[in-house]
Amino acid sequence: MQPKTEGLLESSLYVDDVARSARFYEKIFGFRVIKDFGERGCAMEAGTKQVLLLFKKGASHTVQSPHDGDGELHVAFAIAASERTRWEAWLAENGIGIEEKRTWDLGGESIYFRDPDRHLLEIATPGVWTIY
Repeated sequence: MQPKTEGLLESSLYVDDVARSARFYEKIFGFRVIKDFGERGCAMEAGTKQVLLLFKKGASHTVQSPHDGDGELHVAFAIAASERTRWEAWLAENGIGIEEKRTWDLGGESIYFRDPDRHLLEIATPGVWTIY
């Protein structure tokens, strides 16, 4: 019998300036740093039993760690449908441009924008996937 997981625990983004990125995720999403790795990065609470890891690009070679990456990545965050318009206003208030809005076949809506390292962020309402 196949063992089960309890879902995703961590997601990692690789950034040029850890402090700048941590401030962005704290201000825009309300995430808080739960572990500081010094120059190498930090861990942020990103929801119930969910962690967003921010690692400085190229800094993991200084310690024995497989964590490193480069390029523009994508992460989606779940929001309630009733929060979508508040999110649009919040992004505008913080000078964050929306790259795309999309309504999906199941009725869910997504809003796409960039973080300071140009990672593509998505906020998505229920109805994006058959499981959400």
